Amino acid sequence: MNWQSAVERTVTGLGYDLVDAEKSAGGLLRVLIDQLPAGPADAGERFITVDDCEKVTRQLQHVLEVEGCSYERLEVSSPGLDRPLKKAADYVRFAGEQVEVTLKLPFKGRKKYRGALLALDGAEHWRLVLAAEVGAVKPTRAQLRATRGEPDNGSEGKGEQALDFALDEVREARLVPVVDFKGRRFAEPQHALATPEASTGSDDQVDGGRIQ
Repeated sequence: MNWQSAVERTVTGLGYDLVDAEKSAGGLLRVLIDQLPAGPADAGERFITVDDCEKVTRQLQHVLEVEGCSYERLEVSSPGLDRPLKKAADYVRFAGEQVEVTLKLPFKGRKKYRGALLALDGAEHWRLVLAAEVGAVKPTRAQLRATRGEPDNGSEGKGEQALDFALDEVREARLVPVVDFKGRRFAEPQHALATPEASTGSDDQVDGGRIQ
């Protein structure tokens, strides 16, 4: 089993969403995890904590050793306020949110666009209702209905600029950080850092989110 499969199986098996996993040339294996989308029974948003990162780190250390996957350092962290959107399910989950998209090829002289993410057809084609230069725009009621597949009578949202795109045209997409003092979309980023030699015994100490 390769390291990508080992990481995905471990993270999802522990009940988390694997946001991204990458290994650098220097041997750093960085893994981003998130809570799974909240269901109707959940009372509110759930955030990734240091305990979550530590739990995944310990299990990954064990699995990667058993599978013979080499790495120099292992870092498990939350995705942070500017969470990347990596797969179609991420776009579906965050439809209606403010997103910054960087295209692979420029469109009208630009590669980077920001706006409200709206679904078009299926999970592969999307639209950004573009934000003004001085601030973000909010989706109209008609646009939010469209993300839920409800009919639009065409009476709202006219005249707004939009960018339609397919996922294979995107180089990078991230949520636009939102902090409103009444609550945050995510808690502050949490992470745990370990090495292949790190002990899993009681001598481990957590200091500022790092396992030492």
